[in-house]
Amino acid sequence: MNLLAWLRPAAPVLNEALRQRLAQLPPPQPLGVQTLREQRWVVLDLETSGLNLNRDQVLSMGAVAIEDGAIDFAQQFERTLYRPTQKTNPSVLIHGLGPSALAAGCDPAEALLDLLDFIGDSPLLAFHAAFDQHMLGRAMKDSLGYCLQHSFLDVAQLAPMLNPDVVLREAGLDDWIARFGLQVPARHHASADAQVTAELALILFSQARRQQLDSPLQLDQRLRQWRRRRPHGHGL
Repeated sequence: MNLLAWLRPAAPVLNEALRQRLAQLPPPQPLGVQTLREQRWVVLDLETSGLNLNRDQVLSMGAVAIEDGAIDFAQQFERTLYRPTQKTNPSVLIHGLGPSALAAGCDPAEALLDLLDFIGDSPLLAFHAAFDQHMLGRAMKDSLGYCLQHSFLDVAQLAPMLNPDVVLREAGLDDWIARFGLQVPARHHASADAQVTAELALILFSQARRQQLDSPLQLDQRLRQWRRRRPHGHGL
């Protein structure tokens, strides 16, 4: 047997209904030149069993859509995944997802497909997007055999890029929430965090327009330039 084939994880076994749903998914669209207001965005937040990119699991997912320049409260998404073997660890103190909640969760393959249906061909926004992108991509590969190719923009990088005069060393989401006076009913809950990240994103989009950055492509290009000049990261 080929060694690489032996090391490669086996493809997940999906029933016919799931395979059909996968086949009907629209291809993700690249970031384009339409205005920020014209673009539909999906703001994503994940709760995970920890921060290890290769070992920890996605436990819950929350998302909200931004459409026509506003949060569309008719387009909200939340799922807790069925993770019966997940042991209680310190992260439970943060997100509150104990064994009973995980045992009552949704089948991971179906939940992830539901999220893909919700996302459609839209680009994604997240705070510390690289983490969410990696964890979600790994979960989709493991549960669906699906390769996540949607564009992500990182709100944790957009905020300091568009506010160069604001001094917030290693600023996390709570710091930017306080900076702009946003009201947050709860934190470390996927759907609540997705909503407040969306509120923050709308403030940043308004700032971007004032800085002559009014398309997803322009914003992404400026962000890439900014990252090259400032390679250090930003805090959680």
